[in-house]
Parts: sequence; structure tokens; C-alpha cells
Amino acid sequence: MAVITISRQYGAGGKTLGKMVAAELGYEFADSEIIAKVAEMANVSTHWVETVENEAGGKLSRFVSRMVSRPLVDKILKGERGYIDETIYLDYLVLIIAQIADEGDVVILGRGSQYILDDHPEAFHILMIDEFENRVRFMQKNYDLSQSRATRLIRGEDKRRKTLYQKLGKTDYDDPFLYHLVLNMSKVTLEEAKQMVCHRIKH
Repeated sequence: MAVITISRQYGAGGKTLGKMVAAELGYEFADSEIIAKVAEMANVSTHWVETVENEAGGKLSRFVSRMVSRPLVDKILKGERGYIDETIYLDYLVLIIAQIADEGDVVILGRGSQYILDDHPEAFHILMIDEFENRVRFMQKNYDLSQSRATRLIRGEDKRRKTLYQKLGKTDYDDPFLYHLVLNMSKVTLEEAKQMVCHRIKH
């Protein structure tokens, strides 16, 4: 009933490794499924959840927060269409990740899961890091992106990652002491990383 969380610098190969580990162990891989569950609980579209997640801390989300009053939000929540903003998103996120972890045998990608499940007795937390240039090359190779596009994407995702953790009140997300295993992807291959993780979980 193990729970594996993978935190990573964007472009270090977190999603790829997560899928590899899940396939090897016969676990579920929780990434887009988390968005779907948040959308279901908030009674909104997955696209809306993705927008809130992608715009965390951005101008759009701050504008919406100022324009939509709490009484209006309460009214919308009682209707059929639902509503979600950053605060609601984070509340549901914590609840859903805890629920997924309780079911066990799952690999959870990102979204502050190493904090949410900090006290979970079966959780095994992984951090993946790599040099910026290596992350750019990884995105180019695996997602068919130009160098400039990969560079912009990684910088944007690094900023979004920082903002999400700030919303959770955390600044030490790359502190190795938070994790059972830190993988420097400039030193190991994805296959070697998979073997290390699976060996630890199996034994």
C-alpha cells in the first residue's frame, strides 16, 4: 500500500519516471486524474481547473478574486454549474491527494504532495533535479519543442511551481531533507532512477 510522490524541477523527467515506476510496480499514476477529481468536486470543467492551476498567482486569477464576491460564490456553488478559484482549488487539492494516498499503490506527481502527505506512514517522497540546460534538452527531445519554446516553458513552469508552494506557505520545496530520495538526473538515467525507486519500494 505504498504511496510515492514525485516532486521535480520542470523538465527533469518527473512525469516520464512516474509512469515508468507505476508500470513496473503495477501502481496507479495520478496526474491528470487529480484535475478530473477537483473538477468533479467543484462541479466545473477540467479546463477551468487547468486554467486556475496554470494561472496560480497570475493577473487573471487576482482579477477574478477581486471581481467575484463571496456571497456570489456561495450562490454559484448552490447552482448546477459550480465555481472554482485558487482557494477552493487548494482546499480540494489537499483533500483529493489525501484520499488518493489512502487508497494506496499510487504514484502522485507534484502539486505539493510531499507536504500534504508529510506524515503519511506509507509515503515515499522523491525529488528530481537537473541542470537548466539539461531540462531544456529533455523537453526538446521528448516533447518535440524548439529550444526557445522549451526554455520559455521551463521558466514559466519554474515560476508557477514557486507560486503554488507560496500558496501552500512553503519555500523549502527543494530541501533534500524533505525527501527519502533525491535524484540528480544529470548523474543517472531514467532507467537507473526507475530501478532505484522500485528496488526501494519492493524491499
